Amino acid sequence: MTNSRPNAIRLPTFALLLLVFAVSSCTKQSPPAPPAAPSATAGPPVHEQLAKTYGLDSFGQIEAIRYTWNAQFPGANISRTWTWEPKTNRVTYEGKDKDGKPVKVSYLRAQLSSQPDNVKNEVDPGFVNDNYWLLFPFHATWDKNATIQDKAGQPLPLGNGTADLVSVKYPADGGYTPGDTWDLYVGKDYRVEQFVYHRGGPKKPSVVTMTWEDYKKAGPLLVAMDHRGNADGAQVRIYFTDVAVKLTGSDNWLNAQ
Repeated sequence: MTNSRPNAIRLPTFALLLLVFAVSSCTKQSPPAPPAAPSATAGPPVHEQLAKTYGLDSFGQIEAIRYTWNAQFPGANISRTWTWEPKTNRVTYEGKDKDGKPVKVSYLRAQLSSQPDNVKNEVDPGFVNDNYWLLFPFHATWDKNATIQDKAGQPLPLGNGTADLVSVKYPADGGYTPGDTWDLYVGKDYRVEQFVYHRGGPKKPSVVTMTWEDYKKAGPLLVAMDHRGNADGAQVRIYFTDVAVKLTGSDNWLNAQ
């Protein structure tokens, strides 16, 4: 993208579900794991085992990830399509403007400061949000600025049962929405079963409680395709379609299945 200002992109309103995190975390390119945090159980910390279950050890093979993030909540249906190339941190967005016309934009996140305001203020926050929904078990390990606590045998927020809790809290300064906390409820198979999101600032929603379900494999990566629950009591569904990965040295996309 050149520095000339294109026609402004106006994404559909999605403030209700823009649960974004410290921007520095998504600028990393397959970063190393942080020092081990104390674990509630014997062996490696739960969050490290969680990341391995989702394919962290194979992430270096990923040349590109393609996915569409979809959200349904009262009065709105939103879809945003992304391609992320983690080795170069190039992002391609496809969606619609405020008039419903197709829009496509591509940029390097390392050069975000030189991008037009619509990319800095609308497209990139959307990318961070949607990427965290897709790959949060990795970000919990990558993000060295986060504080992580593991607690065994905590009650599930939805329904009955218990799971190990991995609580990931972000600093109170920096990023798009500082002070956010993700509470991940992890089953015995080290898959996230449910989570509770707590916003660190005054914007709504304050609390989002969702399931993680419909698991599929896209190449070496494990992805939860569907999330159902509520945001401040309002029914919400977030789900992924058209998830695929391209491995280094190949031109073929491997679809989630």
